Formats: sequence, C-alpha cells, structure tokens
Amino acid sequence: MFPEYRDLITRLKSEGTHQRFLHLFDRHNELDHQISGLGAQDAGSTHAEIESLKKEKLRVKDELYALLRQEAAAPS
Repeated sequence: MFPEYRDLITRLKSEGTHQRFLHLFDRHNELDHQISGLGAQDAGSTHAEIESLKKEKLRVKDELYALLRQEAAAPS
C-alpha cells in the first residue's frame, strides 16, 4: 500500500506517536483480513457484507493517503 510512502509509513509505525495513523493502519489491515476471510467462506457471507467492508476499507485507505500526504509535506 502506497509504495511512494513506504519510508514514511515505516517511520510513523516505528515512532508510534501519530495515534490517528496507527488507528487507521490497524483498521485497514483488520478490514483486509475480514474481507479475505469472508471471500474464502462462501456460506454465511453475503455480497452486501463484503461490499460494505470494502467500502469502509476504501474510506480508511483514502484517509490514510490524505494523512500521509500531509505528513510528507510537513517540515521535518
């Protein structure tokens, strides 16, 4: 995810001081696992459930991208 920000992501994760980033990053990974799990289990998971999770994941990813752009533009 966002290879152009790989170094910044690594730094933000290792510093652990940007709580919003950490929350969004963890939530994105959580949603990714949920979607993968539901996709593997056809029974019990509806198309609507998967679609809803994918929409939330996209919203989280958009927010992460905006945050990364802001952090990259900030003076060090």
